[in-house]
Amino acid sequence: MATSMRARRWSAAWLLLCLAGFAAAVVPAAPTQMTPEADRRGEDQTFLTYPEWFLVYSPDEFADFLKAGKNPSEFPFIGHLQQFWQAYGAIYRITGDRYDFNGEYHTMIGVIGVSTTLEYGLKSAYETVVGRVTELTAGGTATEEDRLAAEVARDYVDFLALQPWYEYDFSARLKQVWTDTPWVGPNMLRKWERKYWLTSEYAGKAIYGWLIGKATRSSFEKPKLETVAWVDGFPAESTGLPSDLRVIRREADGHALIALPRYAPFTTESLQLAQRGVRFEEIAGNRDAILITVIAPGDWRAPDRWPYRVLFLQPVLTRANQQRLAVVVPVKDLDRALLELAQAPYRLEHVYDY
Repeated sequence: MATSMRARRWSAAWLLLCLAGFAAAVVPAAPTQMTPEADRRGEDQTFLTYPEWFLVYSPDEFADFLKAGKNPSEFPFIGHLQQFWQAYGAIYRITGDRYDFNGEYHTMIGVIGVSTTLEYGLKSAYETVVGRVTELTAGGTATEEDRLAAEVARDYVDFLALQPWYEYDFSARLKQVWTDTPWVGPNMLRKWERKYWLTSEYAGKAIYGWLIGKATRSSFEKPKLETVAWVDGFPAESTGLPSDLRVIRREADGHALIALPRYAPFTTESLQLAQRGVRFEEIAGNRDAILITVIAPGDWRAPDRWPYRVLFLQPVLTRANQQRLAVVVPVKDLDRALLELAQAPYRLEHVYDY
């Protein structure tokens, strides 16, 4: 009886060893991360950074809107708020399905979302009532203050491509309201109403930005301005490569560990690399999903067997027949997606590099 029990135990152990060996042969081991630990970022951040970037796209629309000579009272502030929260809903769902809850980042999005809701709500109410009245008294003619507001709006958007909003020098812009525009001139009601409004806006943002900047610097580490990527097919010659690309390590088989500038330049330079035949295998330690947005025609619909997942579609509210398309692709397919989505009928907008 004891011999029979020992035999059964040995048989069970042998079977488990066989199953373990079979599983190891069938299920490949996870690839080793090539990105140094200090340069890795959570994969959920490719999604969570979108709400921040929407608050670049919205001012960009506003800047173009003013440059085209349109009245601020006609800008769809409430429509942009709806788009912000709708997109965040999609982001919340996909990150909730895939990743652990990132309380710190969701809190930050909540703060900027609530503050933007208050700002846009106030702007919408003020411009619809007071601003519209003074627009009518000016007969559609822009004052020096209107032209300064359009200039500041464009400068602010250009700044946001590389720096956080709270570092923008609103104090200098406030000074310009009173030093670069005359105190008297045509359409005095509109002129002084704009001085009042721009003074209130720039002063409020200067104070709030100073507080946010102080809180951010005391609570968070200074963000890294590079994104590290592990790539294949890296060319031996540097001709045609971005000048600020940094090669950390190069392998004889064409693999390389490289560092690219973060934020807006990452989009441009990753496209340049894809055009040189470089294939991404890992970005900031991630190999699964990366988010891209493109601008597509308003009537665009996904073709049959389109290989990418569409996270959401939103119309560009101030530009006729355009919509923003948020696409999720595997990192290994990023080069192919960039080459495809940078051609008509698409316009590549941004790659969210975690």
